[in-house]
Amino acid sequence: MSSRVAGPRLTRWLASLPWRFWERPLPSSSTDAAAADAAAAPRLFRNPGFLSFLLARMVAVCATQIQAVVVAWQVYDLTRSPMALAYVGLAQFLPMLCLLPVAGDLIDRFNRKHVLMLSWGAGALCSAALWWLAGHGEAGVNGVYAVLVAYGVTRAFSGPAMQSLLPQVVPREQLAQAIAANSMIMRGSAVGGPLLGGVLYALGGGKLTYAVCFAGLALGALLMLRVPMRPMATASRQSPAQGFFGRFAEGIRFIRSRPIVLGTISLDLFAVLLGGVVALLPIYAKEVLHVGPTGLGMLRSAMAVGEVSAGLVLSMRPFQTHVGTRMLGAVAVFGLANLVFSLSHWFWLSLIALAVAGAADMVSVYVRGTLVQFATPDDMRGRVNAVNMLFIGSSNELGEFRAGTSAAGFGTVPAAVLGALCTLGVVGAWAWLFPQLRRVNRFEQATQA
Repeated sequence: MSSRVAGPRLTRWLASLPWRFWERPLPSSSTDAAAADAAAAPRLFRNPGFLSFLLARMVAVCATQIQAVVVAWQVYDLTRSPMALAYVGLAQFLPMLCLLPVAGDLIDRFNRKHVLMLSWGAGALCSAALWWLAGHGEAGVNGVYAVLVAYGVTRAFSGPAMQSLLPQVVPREQLAQAIAANSMIMRGSAVGGPLLGGVLYALGGGKLTYAVCFAGLALGALLMLRVPMRPMATASRQSPAQGFFGRFAEGIRFIRSRPIVLGTISLDLFAVLLGGVVALLPIYAKEVLHVGPTGLGMLRSAMAVGEVSAGLVLSMRPFQTHVGTRMLGAVAVFGLANLVFSLSHWFWLSLIALAVAGAADMVSVYVRGTLVQFATPDDMRGRVNAVNMLFIGSSNELGEFRAGTSAAGFGTVPAAVLGALCTLGVVGAWAWLFPQLRRVNRFEQATQA
């Protein structure tokens, strides 16, 4: 079935689902604003542009998750070296570090949908290159690193473009609901991705899994053709005399002038950079829990299951008050859950701990994404989201490098335990350093401070 036929049928099917559970009456203590948000949700899921956007992101994110779990397992299986996993993260992070400022400026000045489609198309070519290298065994590991560098280049553009598109797909009054629903659907694809990746790798090795990744990224790019876009503000295009550095510096100054936004995105950076355990999952699966590639897929999916569960609750009942303290509490729970995982030698307990960590992370992602979107003018979203993606990339890919080097230096379990304790320390420090974040009550306050 061609994508031109599948796209409309899938969007019509999603629109026909019983989204009416959003229309249940809210408790009498709810505010008028919360009631209005709940009433807007059914209209949101009748928006064909939003549904097409969700479908495109879902298949592309699923392909990305499959590729992430397979690359990590393949490299570690070939080398049996924690440092090899560290290089997997570093190879993807360095190009993002260098190119995200350029990407943010371009995304503010050119069609964001086209940038995203080209990035996913280039990512599909990277998957095709990994497919070819999968037949070279250990001799192809250096080539894998080179392809991951190119893949990091594509992510430097696709990440901020994807984050900047949503306000052009839905009206502002539906934005908070759309962020929660979008995050929940994306985490749903993140559940199936690692599981499918582990199963495909066990059945057919790298060649089969990378072929699926190629198809997913290519299909995501094609589905974006069906997403209508609202016009964006063009203030950044009207001041070309500033030059690239001037425009990027304007975005940096904007973030620094908003302590709530700066505190939110930097909290995520340091919490995951220091305490994330995803990079260590292949070692835990092989050396600690002894569960193989299928078990690794289950471990990767466990966190996504928690994220989906929390995202579903947030989609139905998004909270609107005490957002700052809820975010700090969620990050603290994330650190505690990672600490339990670090010390566990029972597979079932490890799965539960990762699911709890995923649910806490979903709450943090929801608050961070909504605060940033509410605080940022449309013509500056590319630059602000580029900085946000740089922080996210630092916490993920650079965090993988940190975890791999720590595990190589003084052992896997001690490195994971220390990282979880550092996350808890970051929460306490940020509660003290950013009192505005601790005291922020509603998302709308991000536009004022």
